[in-house]
Amino acid sequence: MTDRGAVPGPTPPPRSNRDAGDRAADHREADDRTTDDRVPDDPAGPAPAADDPFVTHRGLLFTVAYEMLGSAADAEDVVQESWLRWAGADREQVREPRAYLVRIVTRQALNRMRTVARRREEYIGQWLPEPLLTTPDVAEDVELAESVSMAMLTVLETLQPVERAVFVLREVFAVSHEEIAAALDKTTAATRQIARRARTHVEARRPRVRVSAAEREQVSERFLAAVRGGDLDTLLELLAPDVVFVGDGGGFVKAALRPVAGAEKVARLLAAGHRHVAIDGRTVPVNGGPGLWIEADGRFAALGSLEIVDGLITRIYAVNNPHKLTRMSEPTRFER
Repeated sequence: MTDRGAVPGPTPPPRSNRDAGDRAADHREADDRTTDDRVPDDPAGPAPAADDPFVTHRGLLFTVAYEMLGSAADAEDVVQESWLRWAGADREQVREPRAYLVRIVTRQALNRMRTVARRREEYIGQWLPEPLLTTPDVAEDVELAESVSMAMLTVLETLQPVERAVFVLREVFAVSHEEIAAALDKTTAATRQIARRARTHVEARRPRVRVSAAEREQVSERFLAAVRGGDLDTLLELLAPDVVFVGDGGGFVKAALRPVAGAEKVARLLAAGHRHVAIDGRTVPVNGGPGLWIEADGRFAALGSLEIVDGLITRIYAVNNPHKLTRMSEPTRFER
């Protein structure tokens, strides 16, 4: 039986689970979508060759799926399902493998969203995207880093599935409206309208001020030191008056079930933890920016991320659901 109070240490990541020339292969992939989409634990069939386009673009495909789903585990499943469809496609009919693969992943991710939506309705407490340690080069691509940040992924959760797909494909990966229309079986005019609506929605909710990595690192270090020492005064200096703390324990570990708002309440919540356990940690790259690796009594307990505006912390994300902290042994490389 699983100890619902236990918090795991770092563990190895789980097994990874339009053009006219594409149309014949497209019909076969479309037919596949009407069959049972479940993938066996150990699907039969040869592994892709090293020079297979699927291998070449796998990082991109994972990134597309992750940005659409906010879950690395679900993204890996989508990539696996997409490989099965790619393996069965008539390659001679595929003129642009990259575009065709993105199309498959988009469709599989939209299918997965329906299952995910039902699952999240039963989720205990606040649901946050699955945080990931990332390679330093992700931060060098400012647009990519923002698109995989906890702040942006949380905003994307407020979009409808098709809106999210269109926004991610167009704004992050610069996919043409023609290709998006082909992936979604919609007209180009419809995808343009969806893109405008999604962009307006996101712009109204995304952080308005971009903060340099150096400033985020500095604020994160000060914040971590204050939490480590239970320093209420320093916490109050760092927190914006309307700061919001959002925790995600998934019902497996202790976490705030609802967001905590206001500098005084958040500061006291953070300082109180120091009285019960020895808090320690360090800054690490999380989802393309400086994040927080938190330890409690010497054991890895959570990954955190901060939103910062004008030098003050406006939002704190803390994920300690053990099922969302299984990929901590090595960083994830996002690509576009």
